[in-house]
Amino acid sequence: MTKTRTDALDLLYRYTKSDSLRKHALAVEQAMRACAKKYHGDEDRWAMCGLLHDFDYEAYPTAEEHPFVGSKILEAEGWDEEFRRAILGHAEYTGVPRDTVMAKALFACDELCGFLTACALVQPGKSLAEVKVSSVRKKLKDKAFARSVNRDDIVHGASELGVELDAHIEFVLMALQEKASELGLG
Repeated sequence: MTKTRTDALDLLYRYTKSDSLRKHALAVEQAMRACAKKYHGDEDRWAMCGLLHDFDYEAYPTAEEHPFVGSKILEAEGWDEEFRRAILGHAEYTGVPRDTVMAKALFACDELCGFLTACALVQPGKSLAEVKVSSVRKKLKDKAFARSVNRDDIVHGASELGVELDAHIEFVLMALQEKASELGLG
């Protein structure tokens, strides 16, 4: 059975009630769609992977549960193993290797999307258009800023994709800017 964005949104909205986590899912969806174009992947599939990577987090937030419970839910709903493994691999602590470009892209985009959102929210207009790569790099060094974002994952993610960090930040930032209004950061 072929899955659609409607299927993915249904699952996301069933398990995720907070607006901020839903917007994070939409941001990672957008970044993954851009990565699929860049790396010649299936745009809809990669985007849905981004959309669903944290769908279980609100209901199952512990490291013992997330994303393991979500993977079981996805399996029961008919999502394939490669898709589920990419989602499992976005969390370092699962020990699931990122052995596809889609999995590497998800890891590389997840924390960065959260960080870019935080960078936008401290701008005067709370807009992604105001965010510059140089200021993102500066804020990455400030451990007090967006302290829940794992900086090592951001750096490691770009490295796993084989791209320079500044170039990856700029690429994801540009992708998010295309959907800034939908993300509440326009």
